[in-house]
Amino acid sequence: MSDKQITVTSPLLPPLDEFFSYLEDIWDKKWLTNNGYYHQELERALCEYLKVPYISLFTNGTLPLICALQALRISGEVITTPYSFVATTHSLWWNGIKPVFVDIDPQTCNIDPDKIEAAITPKTTAIMPVHVYGKPCNTEKIQEIADKYGLKVIYDAAHAFGVEVGGKSIIDAGDMSTLSFHATKVYNTIEGGALVCHDEKTKQRIDYLKNFGFADETTVVAPGINGKMDEIRAAYGILNLKYVDRAIEARHQIAIRYRRELRNVSGISFMEDMPGVKHNYSYFPIFVNAEQYGMTRDELYFKMREANVFGRRYFYPLISEFSTYRGLSSANPENLPNAYRMANSVICLPMHHALSKDEVGRVIEQVKK
Repeated sequence: MSDKQITVTSPLLPPLDEFFSYLEDIWDKKWLTNNGYYHQELERALCEYLKVPYISLFTNGTLPLICALQALRISGEVITTPYSFVATTHSLWWNGIKPVFVDIDPQTCNIDPDKIEAAITPKTTAIMPVHVYGKPCNTEKIQEIADKYGLKVIYDAAHAFGVEVGGKSIIDAGDMSTLSFHATKVYNTIEGGALVCHDEKTKQRIDYLKNFGFADETTVVAPGINGKMDEIRAAYGILNLKYVDRAIEARHQIAIRYRRELRNVSGISFMEDMPGVKHNYSYFPIFVNAEQYGMTRDELYFKMREANVFGRRYFYPLISEFSTYRGLSSANPENLPNAYRMANSVICLPMHHALSKDEVGRVIEQVKK
Protein backbone atom coordinates (compact mmCIF):
# COMPACT_ATOMS: atom_id res chain seq x y z
CA MET A 1 0.00 0.00 0.00
CA SER A 2 1.32 3.47 -0.87
CA ASP A 3 2.72 5.66 1.88
CA LYS A 4 1.95 8.82 -0.09
CA GLN A 5 1.01 11.77 2.13
CA ILE A 6 -2.73 12.06 2.82
CA THR A 7 -3.67 15.65 3.58
CA VAL A 8 -6.61 16.74 5.70
CA THR A 9 -8.03 18.68 2.74
CA SER A 10 -7.46 19.33 -0.95
CA PRO A 11 -8.87 22.19 -3.04
CA LEU A 12 -11.69 21.69 -5.50
CA LEU A 13 -9.99 22.79 -8.74
CA PRO A 14 -12.03 23.34 -11.91
CA PRO A 15 -10.65 21.91 -15.19
CA LEU A 16 -7.82 24.15 -16.39
CA ASP A 17 -8.85 23.96 -20.04
CA GLU A 18 -12.33 25.25 -19.15
CA PHE A 19 -10.85 28.08 -17.09
CA PHE A 20 -8.75 29.33 -20.00
CA SER A 21 -11.80 30.52 -21.94
CA TYR A 22 -12.87 32.62 -18.94
CA LEU A 23 -9.38 34.12 -18.71
CA GLU A 24 -9.37 34.96 -22.41
CA ASP A 25 -12.66 36.80 -21.98
CA ILE A 26 -11.32 38.74 -18.98
CA TRP A 27 -8.22 39.64 -20.99
CA ASP A 28 -10.45 40.87 -23.82
CA LYS A 29 -12.66 42.90 -21.47
CA LYS A 30 -9.64 44.38 -19.62
CA TRP A 31 -11.85 44.79 -16.54
CA LEU A 32 -10.02 43.06 -13.68
CA THR A 33 -11.83 44.31 -10.57
CA ASN A 34 -14.42 46.84 -9.27
CA ASN A 35 -17.73 45.01 -9.72
CA GLY A 36 -17.02 43.59 -13.17
CA TYR A 37 -19.05 41.17 -15.27
CA TYR A 38 -17.95 37.96 -13.54
CA HIS A 39 -18.27 39.51 -10.09
CA GLN A 40 -21.91 40.36 -10.80
CA GLU A 41 -22.52 36.99 -12.45
CA LEU A 42 -21.14 35.06 -9.46
CA GLU A 43 -23.25 37.04 -6.99
CA ARG A 44 -26.34 36.20 -9.05
CA ALA A 45 -25.40 32.51 -9.38
CA LEU A 46 -24.65 32.16 -5.67
CA CYS A 47 -27.96 33.75 -4.67
CA GLU A 48 -29.70 31.13 -6.78
CA TYR A 49 -27.60 28.19 -5.61
CA LEU A 50 -27.65 29.13 -1.93
CA LYS A 51 -31.32 30.20 -1.90
CA VAL A 52 -30.62 33.63 -0.43
CA PRO A 53 -31.93 37.06 -1.53
CA TYR A 54 -28.74 39.16 -1.48
CA ILE A 55 -25.05 38.30 -1.41
CA SER A 56 -21.98 40.51 -1.56
CA LEU A 57 -18.62 39.02 -2.60
CA PHE A 58 -15.39 39.70 -0.73
CA THR A 59 -11.73 38.98 -1.29
CA ASN A 60 -11.55 36.65 1.75
CA GLY A 61 -13.73 35.25 4.52
CA THR A 62 -12.60 37.56 7.33
CA LEU A 63 -13.55 40.90 5.79
CA PRO A 64 -17.28 39.99 5.62
CA LEU A 65 -17.25 39.49 9.39
CA ILE A 66 -15.57 42.85 9.94
CA CYS A 67 -17.96 44.59 7.54
CA ALA A 68 -21.07 42.90 8.95
CA LEU A 69 -20.28 44.39 12.34
CA GLN A 70 -19.75 47.79 10.70
CA ALA A 71 -22.91 47.58 8.61
CA LEU A 72 -25.05 46.77 11.65
CA ARG A 73 -23.18 49.34 13.80
CA ILE A 74 -22.38 46.77 16.47
CA SER A 75 -20.50 47.98 19.56
CA GLY A 76 -19.96 47.11 23.22
CA GLU A 77 -20.05 43.34 23.82
CA VAL A 78 -20.88 40.44 21.50
CA ILE A 79 -21.60 36.92 22.73
CA THR A 80 -19.71 34.29 20.75
CA THR A 81 -18.03 30.89 20.93
CA PRO A 82 -14.44 30.04 21.85
CA TYR A 83 -14.65 26.94 19.60
CA SER A 84 -13.96 28.38 16.16
CA PHE A 85 -11.23 29.70 13.90
CA VAL A 86 -9.61 32.85 15.31
CA ALA A 87 -11.05 35.10 12.56
CA THR A 88 -14.45 34.93 14.27
CA THR A 89 -13.20 36.71 17.38
CA HIS A 90 -10.53 38.78 15.63
CA SER A 91 -13.30 40.50 13.65
CA LEU A 92 -14.78 41.71 16.95
CA TRP A 93 -11.40 42.89 18.23
CA TRP A 94 -10.72 44.85 15.04
CA ASN A 95 -14.03 46.67 15.57
CA GLY A 96 -13.21 47.53 19.18
CA ILE A 97 -15.85 45.08 20.45
CA LYS A 98 -15.40 42.92 23.54
CA PRO A 99 -16.01 39.21 22.87
CA VAL A 100 -17.91 37.33 25.55
CA PHE A 101 -17.35 33.58 25.36
CA VAL A 102 -20.13 31.07 26.02
CA ASP A 103 -19.73 27.30 26.30
CA ILE A 104 -20.72 24.91 23.53
CA ASP A 105 -23.15 22.03 23.12
CA PRO A 106 -20.97 18.88 23.04
CA GLN A 107 -23.36 17.18 20.61
CA THR A 108 -22.80 19.76 17.86
CA CYS A 109 -19.81 21.85 19.07
CA ASN A 110 -21.99 24.92 18.37
CA ILE A 111 -22.69 27.65 20.92
CA ASP A 112 -25.11 26.39 23.59
CA PRO A 113 -28.26 28.56 23.40
CA ASP A 114 -29.09 27.66 27.00
CA LYS A 115 -25.93 29.47 28.15
CA ILE A 116 -26.47 32.70 26.18
CA GLU A 117 -28.94 34.57 28.38
CA ALA A 118 -26.70 34.36 31.46
CA ALA A 119 -23.94 36.14 29.48
CA ILE A 120 -26.09 39.11 28.39
CA THR A 121 -25.26 42.46 30.01
CA PRO A 122 -26.44 46.04 29.35
CA LYS A 123 -23.47 46.34 26.96
CA THR A 124 -24.45 43.33 24.82
CA THR A 125 -25.48 44.32 21.30
CA ALA A 126 -25.24 41.09 19.29
CA ILE A 127 -24.68 37.34 19.18
CA MET A 128 -22.14 35.84 16.79
CA PRO A 129 -22.61 32.06 16.60
CA VAL A 130 -20.71 29.70 14.29
CA HIS A 131 -22.14 26.75 12.35
CA VAL A 132 -19.18 24.58 13.38
CA TYR A 133 -18.20 21.90 10.84
CA GLY A 134 -21.28 23.00 8.88
CA LYS A 135 -23.62 21.64 11.58
CA PRO A 136 -26.52 24.10 11.89
CA CYS A 137 -26.90 26.07 15.11
CA ASN A 138 -30.25 26.13 16.86
CA THR A 139 -31.20 29.25 14.94
CA GLU A 140 -34.78 29.41 16.23
CA LYS A 141 -33.77 29.46 19.88
CA ILE A 142 -30.96 31.95 19.23
CA GLN A 143 -33.39 34.23 17.39
CA GLU A 144 -35.90 34.04 20.27
CA ILE A 145 -33.20 35.22 22.67
CA ALA A 146 -32.08 37.97 20.28
CA ASP A 147 -35.65 39.23 19.84
CA LYS A 148 -36.27 39.16 23.60
CA TYR A 149 -33.25 41.36 24.33
CA GLY A 150 -33.15 43.43 21.13
CA LEU A 151 -29.88 41.94 19.87
CA LYS A 152 -28.56 41.47 16.33
CA VAL A 153 -27.43 38.02 15.15
CA ILE A 154 -24.49 37.56 12.77
CA TYR A 155 -23.69 33.96 11.83
CA ASP A 156 -20.18 32.90 10.93
CA ALA A 157 -21.21 30.36 8.30
CA ALA A 158 -17.70 29.78 6.93
CA HIS A 159 -18.27 26.01 7.04
CA ALA A 160 -21.91 26.00 5.99
CA PHE A 161 -21.87 26.43 2.20
CA GLY A 162 -25.02 24.83 0.78
CA VAL A 163 -26.29 23.55 4.14
CA GLU A 164 -30.08 23.52 4.44
CA VAL A 165 -32.61 22.73 7.18
CA GLY A 166 -35.98 21.55 5.94
CA GLY A 167 -35.14 22.80 2.45
CA LYS A 168 -34.29 26.31 3.69
CA SER A 169 -30.76 27.71 3.52
CA ILE A 170 -29.10 27.91 6.94
CA ILE A 171 -27.20 31.03 5.83
CA ASP A 172 -30.50 32.91 5.48
CA ALA A 173 -30.85 32.95 9.29
CA GLY A 174 -30.11 35.90 11.55
CA ASP A 175 -29.50 39.48 10.43
CA MET A 176 -26.49 38.49 8.35
CA SER A 177 -24.34 35.44 7.61
CA THR A 178 -20.79 35.29 6.33
CA LEU A 179 -19.11 32.68 4.14
CA SER A 180 -15.52 31.70 3.42
CA PHE A 181 -14.42 30.57 -0.03
CA HIS A 182 -10.89 29.73 1.06
CA ALA A 183 -9.08 26.96 -0.83
CA THR A 184 -9.68 24.53 2.07
CA LYS A 185 -13.46 24.89 1.96
CA VAL A 186 -16.05 22.70 0.21
CA TYR A 187 -16.46 25.47 -2.37
CA ASN A 188 -13.63 27.86 -3.05
CA THR A 189 -12.61 30.84 -5.15
CA ILE A 190 -8.95 30.26 -4.14
CA GLU A 191 -9.37 33.01 -1.52
CA GLY A 192 -12.72 34.67 -1.10
CA GLY A 193 -15.81 35.15 0.98
CA ALA A 194 -19.30 36.61 1.01
CA LEU A 195 -21.80 38.42 3.18
CA VAL A 196 -25.48 37.46 3.02
CA CYS A 197 -28.22 39.91 3.95
CA HIS A 198 -31.99 40.27 3.52
CA ASP A 199 -32.69 43.56 1.75
CA GLU A 200 -31.37 45.71 -1.07
CA LYS A 201 -30.65 48.75 1.10
CA THR A 202 -28.39 46.70 3.41
CA LYS A 203 -26.58 45.16 0.45
CA GLN A 204 -25.93 48.64 -0.93
CA ARG A 205 -24.39 49.69 2.39
CA ILE A 206 -22.21 46.57 2.42
CA ASP A 207 -21.09 47.23 -1.15
CA TYR A 208 -20.11 50.78 -0.16
CA LEU A 209 -18.19 49.51 2.86
CA LYS A 210 -16.16 46.98 0.87
CA ASN A 211 -15.14 49.67 -1.67
CA PHE A 212 -13.66 52.36 0.59
CA GLY A 213 -17.13 53.78 1.25
CA PHE A 214 -17.51 55.18 -2.29
CA ALA A 215 -21.12 55.82 -3.35
CA ASP A 216 -19.99 57.42 -6.60
CA GLU A 217 -16.85 58.95 -8.07
CA THR A 218 -16.73 61.87 -5.61
CA THR A 219 -18.87 60.77 -2.65
CA VAL A 220 -17.62 58.69 0.29
CA VAL A 221 -20.45 57.76 2.66
CA ALA A 222 -18.57 55.64 5.21
CA PRO A 223 -15.01 54.79 6.31
CA GLY A 224 -14.92 51.67 4.14
CA ILE A 225 -12.25 49.12 3.41
CA ASN A 226 -10.95 47.45 0.25
CA GLY A 227 -12.65 44.06 0.31
CA LYS A 228 -13.64 43.50 -3.32
CA MET A 229 -13.26 40.20 -5.15
CA ASP A 230 -11.45 40.41 -8.50
CA GLU A 231 -12.72 39.10 -11.83
CA ILE A 232 -10.31 36.17 -12.07
CA ARG A 233 -11.43 34.62 -8.80
CA ALA A 234 -15.07 35.40 -9.57
CA ALA A 235 -14.77 33.55 -12.89
CA TYR A 236 -13.03 30.65 -11.13
CA GLY A 237 -15.94 30.60 -8.67
CA ILE A 238 -18.55 30.47 -11.43
CA LEU A 239 -16.78 27.48 -12.94
CA ASN A 240 -16.40 25.72 -9.57
CA LEU A 241 -20.16 25.93 -9.00
CA LYS A 242 -20.54 23.37 -11.81
CA TYR A 243 -18.53 20.82 -9.84
CA VAL A 244 -19.34 21.47 -6.19
CA ASP A 245 -22.36 19.13 -5.96
CA ARG A 246 -20.29 16.24 -7.27
CA ALA A 247 -17.56 17.06 -4.73
CA ILE A 248 -20.07 17.18 -1.85
CA GLU A 249 -21.46 13.77 -2.82
CA ALA A 250 -17.92 12.34 -2.88
CA ARG A 251 -17.43 13.70 0.65
CA HIS A 252 -20.76 12.18 1.67
CA GLN A 253 -19.65 8.72 0.58
CA ILE A 254 -16.40 9.08 2.55
CA ALA A 255 -18.38 10.11 5.65
CA ILE A 256 -20.59 7.03 5.27
CA ARG A 257 -17.53 4.78 5.15
CA TYR A 258 -15.81 6.46 8.11
CA ARG A 259 -18.94 6.02 10.22
CA ARG A 260 -19.46 2.41 9.16
CA GLU A 261 -15.90 1.31 9.89
CA LEU A 262 -15.20 3.40 13.01
CA ARG A 263 -18.56 2.91 14.74
CA ASN A 264 -17.37 0.11 16.98
CA VAL A 265 -13.90 1.43 17.79
CA SER A 266 -13.86 1.86 21.57
CA GLY A 267 -13.08 5.41 22.66
CA ILE A 268 -13.75 6.98 19.26
CA SER A 269 -16.92 9.01 18.74
CA PHE A 270 -18.16 11.20 15.89
CA MET A 271 -21.18 13.21 14.80
CA GLU A 272 -24.11 11.75 12.89
CA ASP A 273 -26.16 13.49 10.23
CA MET A 274 -28.91 15.67 11.70
CA PRO A 275 -32.54 14.89 10.77
CA GLY A 276 -33.95 17.14 8.03
CA VAL A 277 -30.54 18.67 7.30
CA LYS A 278 -28.81 18.74 3.93
CA HIS A 279 -25.16 18.53 5.00
CA ASN A 280 -22.06 19.49 3.02
CA TYR A 281 -19.62 17.11 4.76
CA SER A 282 -17.02 19.83 5.06
CA TYR A 283 -15.23 18.09 7.95
CA PHE A 284 -15.19 14.73 9.69
CA PRO A 285 -14.18 15.27 13.32
CA ILE A 286 -13.60 12.34 15.64
CA PHE A 287 -13.27 12.67 19.42
CA VAL A 288 -10.82 10.53 21.37
CA ASN A 289 -11.65 9.30 24.86
CA ALA A 290 -8.12 8.44 26.00
CA GLU A 291 -9.22 6.15 28.83
CA GLN A 292 -11.36 3.98 26.54
CA TYR A 293 -9.15 4.23 23.45
CA GLY A 294 -5.88 3.52 25.26
CA MET A 295 -4.12 6.49 23.71
CA THR A 296 -4.48 10.26 24.01
CA ARG A 297 -5.69 12.43 21.18
CA ASP A 298 -2.21 13.87 20.69
CA GLU A 299 -0.59 10.42 20.67
CA LEU A 300 -2.97 9.33 17.91
CA TYR A 301 -2.50 12.59 16.02
CA PHE A 302 1.30 12.24 15.91
CA LYS A 303 1.20 8.52 15.12
CA MET A 304 -1.03 9.33 12.15
CA ARG A 305 1.50 11.94 11.01
CA GLU A 306 4.31 9.38 11.25
CA ALA A 307 2.27 7.26 8.84
CA ASN A 308 1.86 10.26 6.49
CA VAL A 309 -1.81 10.69 7.41
CA PHE A 310 -2.41 14.33 8.28
CA GLY A 311 -5.45 15.10 10.38
CA ARG A 312 -6.01 18.41 12.13
CA ARG A 313 -6.82 19.28 15.74
CA TYR A 314 -9.58 21.62 14.68
CA PHE A 315 -10.31 23.61 16.92
CA TYR A 316 -7.37 23.45 19.30
CA PRO A 317 -6.43 25.42 21.24
CA LEU A 318 -9.57 27.38 21.98
CA ILE A 319 -9.65 31.04 20.91
CA SER A 320 -10.06 31.92 24.59
CA GLU A 321 -6.61 30.44 25.28
CA PHE A 322 -4.75 32.81 22.94
CA SER A 323 -2.88 35.67 24.62
CA THR A 324 -5.16 38.39 23.21
CA TYR A 325 -8.24 36.89 24.87
CA ARG A 326 -7.20 34.78 27.84
CA GLY A 327 -7.45 37.74 30.24
CA LEU A 328 -11.18 38.12 29.60
CA SER A 329 -13.37 36.94 32.47
CA SER A 330 -15.47 34.86 30.06
CA ALA A 331 -12.30 33.00 28.99
CA ASN A 332 -12.02 31.31 32.39
CA PRO A 333 -11.77 27.53 31.75
CA GLU A 334 -14.40 26.92 34.46
CA ASN A 335 -16.84 28.82 32.23
CA LEU A 336 -16.12 26.59 29.20
CA PRO A 337 -15.92 22.92 30.29
CA ASN A 338 -17.48 21.43 27.15
CA ALA A 339 -15.39 23.58 24.83
CA TYR A 340 -12.18 22.49 26.59
CA ARG A 341 -13.20 18.83 26.51
CA MET A 342 -13.97 18.86 22.80
CA ALA A 343 -10.89 20.92 21.89
CA ASN A 344 -8.65 18.51 23.78
CA SER A 345 -10.10 15.39 22.17
CA VAL A 346 -10.79 16.34 18.52
CA ILE A 347 -9.05 15.26 15.33
CA CYS A 348 -10.55 16.15 11.95
CA LEU A 349 -9.79 13.23 9.65
CA PRO A 350 -8.82 13.78 6.01
CA MET A 351 -11.98 14.75 4.16
CA HIS A 352 -12.13 15.93 0.56
CA HIS A 353 -13.51 14.95 -2.82
CA ALA A 354 -10.20 13.62 -4.18
CA LEU A 355 -9.56 10.94 -1.54
CA SER A 356 -9.26 7.47 -3.09
CA LYS A 357 -10.77 4.34 -1.53
CA ASP A 358 -7.27 3.15 -0.62
CA GLU A 359 -6.47 6.46 1.07
CA VAL A 360 -9.68 6.37 3.09
CA GLY A 361 -8.73 2.81 4.06
CA ARG A 362 -5.31 3.99 5.27
CA VAL A 363 -6.93 6.66 7.44
CA ILE A 364 -9.32 4.12 8.97
CA GLU A 365 -6.46 1.68 9.56
CA GLN A 366 -4.51 4.30 11.51
CA VAL A 367 -7.46 5.02 13.80
CA LYS A 368 -8.25 1.32 14.29
CA LYS A 369 -4.64 0.55 15.22
